[in-house]
Amino acid sequence: MTADMILFNGKIHTIAQRKEKITAVAIKDGKFIAVGNDSDILAFSGSSTKIIDLNKKRVVPGINDSHIHLIRGGLNFNLELRWDGVPSLADALRMLKEQVDITPSPQWVRVVGGWSEFQFAERRMPTLEEINAIAPETPVFILHLYDRAFMNRAALKAVGYTRDTPAPPGGEIQRDANGEPTGLIIASPNAMILYSTLAKGPKLSYEHQVNSTRHFMTELNRFGITSVIDAGGGFQNFPDDYKVVNELNEQKLLTVRIAYNLFTQRPKQEFEDFENWTNSVKLYQGDDMYRHNGAGEMLVFSAADFEDFLQPRPDLSDNMEPELERVVRLLVEKRWPFRLHATYNESIGRFLNVFEKVNKDIPFAGLPWIFDHAETIDERNIERVKALGGGIAIQSRMAYQGEYFTERYGAKAALQTPPIKKMLEMEVPVGGGSDATRVSSYNPWVSMFWLTAGKTVGGLKIYNEETVLSRETALELYTRGSAWFSNEQQKKGDIEVGMLADLAVLNHDYFEVSDEQLKGIESDLTLVDGKIVYAKGDFSSFSPPKIPILPDWSPTNSYNGYYSAASHKSNQQGKTKGANGASSVLAMVHSCVGSCNVHNHNHDAVRTSNLPVNNYTAFWGALGCSCFAF
Repeated sequence: MTADMILFNGKIHTIAQRKEKITAVAIKDGKFIAVGNDSDILAFSGSSTKIIDLNKKRVVPGINDSHIHLIRGGLNFNLELRWDGVPSLADALRMLKEQVDITPSPQWVRVVGGWSEFQFAERRMPTLEEINAIAPETPVFILHLYDRAFMNRAALKAVGYTRDTPAPPGGEIQRDANGEPTGLIIASPNAMILYSTLAKGPKLSYEHQVNSTRHFMTELNRFGITSVIDAGGGFQNFPDDYKVVNELNEQKLLTVRIAYNLFTQRPKQEFEDFENWTNSVKLYQGDDMYRHNGAGEMLVFSAADFEDFLQPRPDLSDNMEPELERVVRLLVEKRWPFRLHATYNESIGRFLNVFEKVNKDIPFAGLPWIFDHAETIDERNIERVKALGGGIAIQSRMAYQGEYFTERYGAKAALQTPPIKKMLEMEVPVGGGSDATRVSSYNPWVSMFWLTAGKTVGGLKIYNEETVLSRETALELYTRGSAWFSNEQQKKGDIEVGMLADLAVLNHDYFEVSDEQLKGIESDLTLVDGKIVYAKGDFSSFSPPKIPILPDWSPTNSYNGYYSAASHKSNQQGKTKGANGASSVLAMVHSCVGSCNVHNHNHDAVRTSNLPVNNYTAFWGALGCSCFAF
């Protein structure tokens, strides 16, 4: 048999344990046909075989995010300025100013999740005064996790928020002494005020949504992501908001495999939504690139236990059980897999009561079902999940909210958030994911850092040696582990003969770099279905044609998603001065990025150390550069 493609001279990691070293793979018709050493695999070459020398680079199975919001994120990616990974608030505000300057009316500048103030050198959020100084006329909306959004005066005017605007239940519009909105809206704890306000902004045209989705997939490919499970999301309506990905699949332009769950959008009419979908949508309809995957993560609105750790744990309403039971009973009758957003153990216990009641009447009998998040689940409830044949999809939300959780519940409680090792010991299926883009970043290597180093993006150590995972285990959660959650564990999640040919060739060896260097891992070469979807560096000659970015003022044109020191440095030249007082904001703190060009010091390493470089009123911080923190 002649291969379509051969990759050789690599360090290829397989999830299944092997005695021999794997250095090469052969691919044909989108599947692995041989896995082994160079000489054996090169025997599969022919005149038309594409042969690629891996130059001893580390190769891993394609990364699979088992809980992300790709479809919604794709429709908006080209609209959003990403602060994911940005090292200082000064850099973030500079980026904001640059984008404000080129964004045409009536569009907004949006920063929508993926950042924490603890990642910044200044260890704080922006202020409304800073935002208004930078953008006196262009609407600005900045979403911070699930807890708040900052809106400048222009954004308040655009959405029509006045002193007479009532806040929805569970939400707050902060007001000044005169009763006027300040620009801060708060989830207390219901995040719907944040999402409903964001939804008031102008959308991209359909053509630009198609382009935006393609760029978001390319951005995911940049980090070696080849598969995802889309968990639905607020204001993501089926089938209207799925037209773009459906069209891209029909045109064979998807570069990430998508399994999608259907998320109800109508409080008190959830049963009607699922009754309609179970009668009109065939379970698992689609193909290996784009397929249906069941119901959730929202099944009924009364079961939403919002995870804002700045707020006390919410108590679910008394009518949750009968509403949830009605929907779950329907789904089990129709044999539809389902997933449910579940943060707190107290909520999980009540959900399990419902599931066990339904199971007595209509046995689950192997029907896949999932709890998402499960940060505080206890051992007894893990046992109950296992007894019902469920799985638990965990996400890197604690990497962004660990400081808040620790402050509210204590460091001891934070050690088991979530108790992944206990889940694995009890042989419950566990999949890795991000919950991107409105909370955590989509970068899976930040998740690997959180799982294996036990730290937040701000450097807080929240796990110890008993609760951190090995790098092998963390990678397995993001590959073979996640495949279970779309019932595809037999066809993907590993580099094995007969499996789908999805893999990533990494720029740094995941198993050899330091903990801090994990966050800098990207893919130099990403394959999906045996085709090259992303290539750079040594493999740049294999890169697919560049896709133009639409519209031309898109933040993607300037920053291309997750922070990269190299690309940001080039944009920074001559742009640090802002108008209307913004220059004084940026001048308050240093805005150096990456390694120091003078002393060759690693700023990021120093910023996460115990040296007081982030205290700008003290000696080291006043110097304005962590270079002086020897």
